[in-house]
Formats: sequence, structure tokens, C-alpha cells
Amino acid sequence: MRFVIVGCGRVGAQLANRLSLQGHEVAIIDRDPAAFRRLSPNFRGKKIEGVGFDRDVLIAAGIERADGFASVTNGDNTNVVSARIARQVFRVPKVVTRIYDPRRAEIYRRLGIQTISPTEWGATRIAELLCHPGVTTLLTVGNGEVSVIEVEVNAHLAGHRVNELVIPGEVNVVALVRGGRATLPTLGTVLQ
Repeated sequence: MRFVIVGCGRVGAQLANRLSLQGHEVAIIDRDPAAFRRLSPNFRGKKIEGVGFDRDVLIAAGIERADGFASVTNGDNTNVVSARIARQVFRVPKVVTRIYDPRRAEIYRRLGIQTISPTEWGATRIAELLCHPGVTTLLTVGNGEVSVIEVEVNAHLAGHRVNELVIPGEVNVVALVRGGRATLPTLGTVLQ
């Protein structure tokens, strides 16, 4: 697949390195040529110096053939402008942008832009660690309506059957890990 990334900070460089290592064609754009030093020496993609919402810069990066686009600069406005151009002008099928202000997420979603908010994720995770030790959110689907969580079986849960935890339409137990090995539990499985 072909990807264009705007922003070669820590996240952008890590993303570019990862996608390149997986064998994808990657072009990364940044205004600061020194930012490209964050890339691995093994990075095989294109490094484009310029502004991530400049049409000529995006074309030089190969946006016209891109399968995906990510804008991960340190500015919400730059990220959303470049993401909108990728989506609306160049019709890139998959567009993701990082935003620091989670209040903007719904607006961007309506524009067809998927967002990642480290601010929201970080606050949620810290609150989770403080208030619910032993519970870890592994995955959130949609706009947070569905979460896959991992719960450590404590003395309170031990001895209960899986069917006691299931609430139809709300809670389901989909896997059980014992000794590092995952299995599919039955409703009669006893938690240990």
C-alpha cells in the first residue's frame, strides 16, 4: 500500500518507520529538514520538505496514488487542513489525523476524517488506572460505544462462572487467559 504522512515528529517518524518496515511505500512530509533525522537509517521511503497542506508538496509525495494519509503534526489546524485536502481534493480513501483538542473530534468525523486524540486517550487511561486497577482497555471501537477490556480475576471474581458476568447487549466474555494461553470460555467456565 502507499501512504503519505505529514509531520516527522516522534509519532510521524515512528509511523513512517513501521509502515516502511512492513513493506509499504511511504512518503513523509515535514517543514523542518532536521526532523527527518528521527527516521531509521533503514527507512526506504521518500522524505519531502514542505508544508503538509501545499498542493505541490502533496503531489510530490504521491498523494494522487495514496491508499492512506495521516497528519500527525503538533498543530490541530495544520492536521485538519491537510486531512481535509487529502480527503476532499485528492479523494484518499483512508484519512487519519491526530488532534489534541478532543472537542473537535465530532466535527472532523462528520467530514469523513478519523481522529486520534492522545489527550483524550491519555486522560481516559490515567483515570482507568487510578479508579479501576486490574482493568485495562485493549481496544475501543467506533466512537467509544464498544470497548474490549481485560480484567484481572481477583478474589471477588474468582469462583464465579462466566454466565454470571454476561449481560446480554452490554457485557460479554470473549476470551480467557490462563498461564499466558488464551481460550474461548463457555458460559459454565469458572474463573480462577
